[in-house]
Amino acid sequence: MILFLDIDGTILPFGSSRPYPVYGGAAAAGHPLLSRVDPGLGPRLTALGCELVWATTWATQDANDLLAPWLGLPPLPAVDWPDPAGEEGGALHWKTLPLLDRAAGRPFVWIDDEIGAADRAWVADHPVPALLHRVDHRYGITDADLAVVERWLSGGPAARSAV
Repeated sequence: MILFLDIDGTILPFGSSRPYPVYGGAAAAGHPLLSRVDPGLGPRLTALGCELVWATTWATQDANDLLAPWLGLPPLPAVDWPDPAGEEGGALHWKTLPLLDRAAGRPFVWIDDEIGAADRAWVADHPVPALLHRVDHRYGITDADLAVVERWLSGGPAARSAV
């Protein structure tokens, strides 16, 4: 099972002004908003038992050099985005088709703050179990969001047919 993770608005909330404590004496050097990211999120994501993959516009090296250590994660693979000139327009998010391609028929979870109804409809029309979970960009991933993912992952194949 793949878990595609967006960063801005998902792991890194836009509305949080409360910094998390600095862990291990390490400062949030390299990114001025890194202290807004809950470092406890990394172990919770790992505990889901999924293959974690960055699905973000952040450069892979930046995500792995700055964010992964803050979260206690190893370097993660990332989706390679195609040239936006060839993307479909309309209501479908530009990430949807590349994520389906990257999943290559494997079940997946996509956590992002920009998922819409068109994305859910498109994925539902394809024979791959997937959960597209939209988080509130002001708060990023919360305990309630992780509970939705955990329920979906533990629900078995029948429960996984809905997006």
